[in-house]
Amino acid sequence: MQNMMRRGFVATAATTALAFAGRPLFAANDKVVIGVIGLGGQGRAHVNSFLGIPDVEIAYICDVDEQRLAESAKIATKAKAVSELRTILDDKSVDAVVIATPDHWHTPASLLALSSGKHVYVEKPCSHNVREGRWLVDAASRTNKKVQHGTQSRSTPFIQAAMKLLRDGVIGEVKIARAWDVQFRPPIGKETPSDPPSGFDYETWLGAAPKLPFQKNRHHYTWHWWHNFGTGDAGNDGVHEIDIARWGLRVETHPSQVAAIGGKYVHNDDQQFPDTMTAAFEYPASGAIGPRQLIFEMRLWSRYNPNGMDNGNEFLGTKGRMLLTKRGKVEVFNEKGEPLKVELPEIKTAGIRLHQLNFIDAIRSGAELNANALTGHLSSSLPHLANLACRVGRSFRFDPIREEIIGDDEANRLLERTYRDHWSRPAESKLKVVS
Repeated sequence: MQNMMRRGFVATAATTALAFAGRPLFAANDKVVIGVIGLGGQGRAHVNSFLGIPDVEIAYICDVDEQRLAESAKIATKAKAVSELRTILDDKSVDAVVIATPDHWHTPASLLALSSGKHVYVEKPCSHNVREGRWLVDAASRTNKKVQHGTQSRSTPFIQAAMKLLRDGVIGEVKIARAWDVQFRPPIGKETPSDPPSGFDYETWLGAAPKLPFQKNRHHYTWHWWHNFGTGDAGNDGVHEIDIARWGLRVETHPSQVAAIGGKYVHNDDQQFPDTMTAAFEYPASGAIGPRQLIFEMRLWSRYNPNGMDNGNEFLGTKGRMLLTKRGKVEVFNEKGEPLKVELPEIKTAGIRLHQLNFIDAIRSGAELNANALTGHLSSSLPHLANLACRVGRSFRFDPIREEIIGDDEANRLLERTYRDHWSRPAESKLKVVS
């Protein structure tokens, strides 16, 4: 994979956009050929689900862990099992890729795929930081390729119906949306550097991230809790509820004010992200829509679930409130606190299949994506900004247009990251590897 990276990590140049812009759309029954990159829990879920969709062929599965690759090869028996991303991107018969890697690879892999003419389904969060999210949005636009973000609630009829109720004014004008991620996640312990396990290509796994020696508690899944690789649980699980909150608020921009407090209140371990956080985002008035707030709470040591919902949302409007969870529960109350009866679809489960179908339909027919690159960027930026505010220990004003923190150079630098060795970040919205 290092050879792949040195061969040119160039994200969606204008010439690439021209090369693929004239490509015709698929016929309704055309086979869509995909590759799945990253075979952890979510990656295997994608493999299992795509295998059940007619006229979709999984041509490749890819991972840098030989054991994970072998396990998935038993499921996708007709797919080629490869450890090099470039093998998939160089195959012109592949139409799209699913990226279910660790967070620090989400945007780099997506940009490589777009520059190779592939459509992209990228897991949440779509970026490791705010700047990368903007690069992804720009690259999707330049290449005219579909980018679906892995916030699958956007394709869930139950959630869609609840959002329509809000739009239709069931609780009046929504002014405040509250999202919470409350669950118990065990501590990751304390470890010292050691050799990587056999069959695991750690050098490739690091990708563009600054090099650190291998350590057991920043490996599979526990990478979520390290600044170089993850986005904490705000970006991991909280982004689902944050996305639903922003959707219900009907805001299609960044916030102008960000405030967050939090830290490690309980876990005495190596993780770098907070186990406790409260964040608030204020959106400016726009047209007929007045100012609004989005509030996010996270506790990773608690089994007390607000309103009986482990992860959920509350919407406060001028004429009532709504409680909602993607687990299949919704309650609506008027301004007097009296329950209102509402009609919703009988099937109330959320999963990735409908989101995958929307992605495939968009590739075939040009249908609108339920969670395109901009949707993913706007929602993923909120956990990034909350984490950043906790990291510097202060609130800040944010310019939604320039995507910059106002008057705080230290915080502003954390909107992006440092890339190691042969990786570089040019001034323009491209990311590449130099030999």
